[in-house]
Amino acid sequence: MISYDVTACGEPLQRQERPTPRPTGDQVLLRTLATGVCHSDLHIWQGSYDLGNGKLLSMLDRGMKLPLTMGHEVVGEVVAVGDEATGVQVGQRYLVYPWHGCGQCGVCRRGDENLCMAGRSMGIYQPGGYADHVLVQHARYLVDIGDLPPAQAAPYACSGLTTYSALRKFAPQVLQSEAVVVIGAGGLGLMAALLNPAMGGAGCIVVEPDTAKHLAALQAGARAVVSPRDADWMDQVRQAAGGAVWAILDCVGSSQTVQSGIDLLAKGGQLVQVGLFGGHVDLPTPFMPLRALTYQGSYVGNLRELQELMQLVRERRLQPVPTTCMPLSRAFTALLALEHGQAIGRQVLVPEDAETPSAELPA
Repeated sequence: MISYDVTACGEPLQRQERPTPRPTGDQVLLRTLATGVCHSDLHIWQGSYDLGNGKLLSMLDRGMKLPLTMGHEVVGEVVAVGDEATGVQVGQRYLVYPWHGCGQCGVCRRGDENLCMAGRSMGIYQPGGYADHVLVQHARYLVDIGDLPPAQAAPYACSGLTTYSALRKFAPQVLQSEAVVVIGAGGLGLMAALLNPAMGGAGCIVVEPDTAKHLAALQAGARAVVSPRDADWMDQVRQAAGGAVWAILDCVGSSQTVQSGIDLLAKGGQLVQVGLFGGHVDLPTPFMPLRALTYQGSYVGNLRELQELMQLVRERRLQPVPTTCMPLSRAFTALLALEHGQAIGRQVLVPEDAETPSAELPA
């Protein structure tokens, strides 16, 4: 088995070759067909999250061990199953739910493995999809993709699931009647613009400083795109929203974006943050009750939500976000492109022998 691993934080990924694992018990072995390169991979590769005020949250202190095969947006074809695995057959293609919990605690038993305090997420605490094979610990984590191309399906395991779960945290009547202001037009922001109308929402207004991403946001279904570089950008957002902003999805999560979002909200408004850019904010405590604000974090989503999302995608036949495919051996190139802000939509790693190793999926 060939993989491209983090062997030292912040250093180039290293090609590794080791025996292909053999599944036992409930395990399933997949041949990797597509792996999305997520912005979270940057933090994992760098080994930390910025907490602001000069503080860092170390991934190594949280239990991450090196060498690590990253990649948590994985589609693969079943090539072998353990003797206790049920419900899957060799040759079938699946999207992998990567946010594994311990499976035993109360959080896991109620179906929220992504919130487990002893989480074992793939690509973070166990090997992920920057490899030609991936071992999945239980068949229940495999989600049917129907006839979706693997490169289109892969990003739904994180960017799709993250935005779907976050949008569900807004009250249904707000989602149906008010535009959601989406901060950032990266993979998450484009997914939000795409999914919002499919979920019965009133659409999105996207805030994005990089004008090269504006067209992609509009093509994904955004009602309007505003640049925060404009002096009157907040007025533009309010006008596009009909005068008041009730719902904000922050896909960046920096000090500036969170503070701007809080400032934009109407009385009774809600900001949901999924972005992990890093930083620190100071909130005057009286404002929270006086303005009846809700500031909520949302961490990916649970298995049930991913199953719901994939059913929605298949039934509505949603167009893909812009997706650039490249061979697995260029994993580090893709990571650097993401770090430098050069990626539009999602970059997806595919097998070396794929027919179209570098292409953009049609809209």
